[in-house]
Amino acid sequence: MKCRKCGGTAVLELRRHNAAFCADDFQEFFRNQVREAIRRHRMFTIDEPVLVAVSGGKDSLALWDVLIDEGYRTTGLYLDLGIFDYSVESRGKCEAFAAARGVPLMIKRVEEEVGAPVPVIKQVTRRPPCSGCGLSKRYLMNRAALEAGMPVVATGHNLDDEAATLFGSVMHWQMDSLPRQSPALASTHPKLVRRVKPLYRLSERETAAFAFLRRIDYIVDECPFAKGATSIAHKEILNRMEDASPGAKHNFLFGFLEKARPAFERAEAVVLNECVRCGQVTTGTLCAFCKLADQVKRSV
Repeated sequence: MKCRKCGGTAVLELRRHNAAFCADDFQEFFRNQVREAIRRHRMFTIDEPVLVAVSGGKDSLALWDVLIDEGYRTTGLYLDLGIFDYSVESRGKCEAFAAARGVPLMIKRVEEEVGAPVPVIKQVTRRPPCSGCGLSKRYLMNRAALEAGMPVVATGHNLDDEAATLFGSVMHWQMDSLPRQSPALASTHPKLVRRVKPLYRLSERETAAFAFLRRIDYIVDECPFAKGATSIAHKEILNRMEDASPGAKHNFLFGFLEKARPAFERAEAVVLNECVRCGQVTTGTLCAFCKLADQVKRSV
């Protein structure tokens, strides 16, 4: 195979683009996709500080790597979920990445914030671990950004992640979720920061290739609680579709964003309040995070 851009030897074929690239030109292709995502959705400007949520995995560290090279003022945020050796290793990857590049990294421990680590939260709530984990991460990311004076949080969700989430929402017609399926969510309250996903144009395979070529040391193992998650089943279905028809994931996600999403936007905006205890945003009186903390406190 020859590189589409320079004609040299290609190291990666991208069937959905009907193209192949050498190592240098693929990395530039990757960066251009991130630049286009930021530009198209006006995610943030070069003058704004950006909080990058990092997990130690390939996607979030690859995103952080690009933003650093592009000259953005970034701070990493690692949420220590307390998931056995997995959290120890993933935290170490983030700390090593930040130290090597001389960039700041904030660390927040779920156990300190909620009263117990994710494995205990799972036992207390008797619900899938991703439920309490996801709730805690969304809350803590937003609060950390507010406290640090950062207007935006960037996460490493890629094309595969977004297509799988959309697939699950459509499967169950989750009308509350579909309007929020977007690469960039605006702030709708003074205590809500913007949330953006600059990797949404890039597949998981492409992100893995970029991380490999950039020699980014990331945790390879999946979260031990991810086994059996419906999101993984949805990804497997979409992978089979992609194998049969390259570009299927892109067409599914981008078709929704460009043609269907406006139809699911609510006619009336949700009324947002401030939690009577912590002051963070909620649709009720007491936010879900504080309710979770109460439940953990009663049981631990």
